Amino acid sequence: MDFDLDAYLARIGYGGDRSPTAATLRALQRAHIYAIPFENLDPLRGKVPSLAIDDLLAKLVHSPTRGGYCYEHNSLFAAALRALGFRVTLLAARVRVGASPGDVRPRTHMLMLVHAPGDPNRYLADVGFGNAGALLDPIPLAPADVLDHPRHHRLTVATTPDGPLESWTLQAFQNGEWRDQYEFTVEPFLAPDFEVVNWHIATNPKSPFSTRRFATRTLPDRVLSLDGRTLTETHADGTTTRHELADENEVRKVLADTFGITAPPDQPVP
Repeated sequence: MDFDLDAYLARIGYGGDRSPTAATLRALQRAHIYAIPFENLDPLRGKVPSLAIDDLLAKLVHSPTRGGYCYEHNSLFAAALRALGFRVTLLAARVRVGASPGDVRPRTHMLMLVHAPGDPNRYLADVGFGNAGALLDPIPLAPADVLDHPRHHRLTVATTPDGPLESWTLQAFQNGEWRDQYEFTVEPFLAPDFEVVNWHIATNPKSPFSTRRFATRTLPDRVLSLDGRTLTETHADGTTTRHELADENEVRKVLADTFGITAPPDQPVP
């Protein structure tokens, strides 16, 4: 694979150490999250996003006015980490945000385990979750609390009742309580697995990503989220403000001015 590492690092504004260490991994994850927005504009217009590396570079790196959703972000990040000498295992998670107790959702979220040479830890890394409960820093795969300032996360682990693998749950401390974000096992998923899931999420009429517009921009002190025409700003202390955008013209202006995203001209009204 011919990966344009220099262009990727320039896109995320990273000029630090390129050694495959835990410190480098942390710095890269923060830089990526702050630099490239989350958005689902392609599925919303009936287009399945390509996960081919050349296409990801063209869209997320060489086009500074677009972002992507989890499969695009984490496929690109995994390719960059491999180019730097990390070993990456792709995983799939069941999203728990908004789920009721007992709900069983399919594994539709891509994340990864990252191994740095000579480091005994395995790190959970994720640049594509796209909400205020997402990880800012990679964290060791261990049942512990981790402060990834200004956020606070923990991993819990339990034996699955219907399989041989342990089930891990990522939780975020929000509004005074621990809230599940997603659950996963460490069974490896390969690129063809995500090609199928990506197509399903982008085309299924029951998928929120094919029917509602989402965009997220993460900044050091706040998170900006657009859901349809609802603009939400979540501050580091957990307080939120919401504003309803008037029409498609205002949506496009906010996407461009606030999120750094230029909507395609054929973008439908949500």
